[in-house]
Amino acid sequence: MATIEKPVNIWSGTSEDLDSVMEIMEAAFGIQYGEAWTRSQCAGILPMAGVCLMLADDGATGSAVGFSLFRSVANESELLLLAVSPDHRRRGVGRRLLQDFLGHARTDGITRVHLEVRDGNPAIHMYRHAGFEAIGRRRNYYRGQDGSQFDALTFALEL
Repeated sequence: MATIEKPVNIWSGTSEDLDSVMEIMEAAFGIQYGEAWTRSQCAGILPMAGVCLMLADDGATGSAVGFSLFRSVANESELLLLAVSPDHRRRGVGRRLLQDFLGHARTDGITRVHLEVRDGNPAIHMYRHAGFEAIGRRRNYYRGQDGSQFDALTFALEL
């Protein structure tokens, strides 16, 4: 992993940040995989109880280059989305967003966190490095714009 040149700044987002979120998501998730959420999906989940949107910059630009979206219910938390703009990857932004998610979970007394990711997504290495373990596979879960299908892997971490 490349060295972080400047500290990553993370802050809480709102529905007013959806333009930035959508810009990052469209750049980060290629249409060939069918992973990206729509604006209406993001807008619809933000007001729900237990949902948190976090944004990050790379310490140099001052504007959002990554985000995470997660939901906590009872003693579990799910990382719904984590994305970093392709031109800001390998600078520690994704890792810091993941650390922030885990920090929120621990602070909130969460005992189990989980996530789902497309099989073959390079972020799997980051999740495994953080201690997540594969617990399942959803066959043909993601559908690309051309109709191709990709499995989803589910990961969990006991805190």
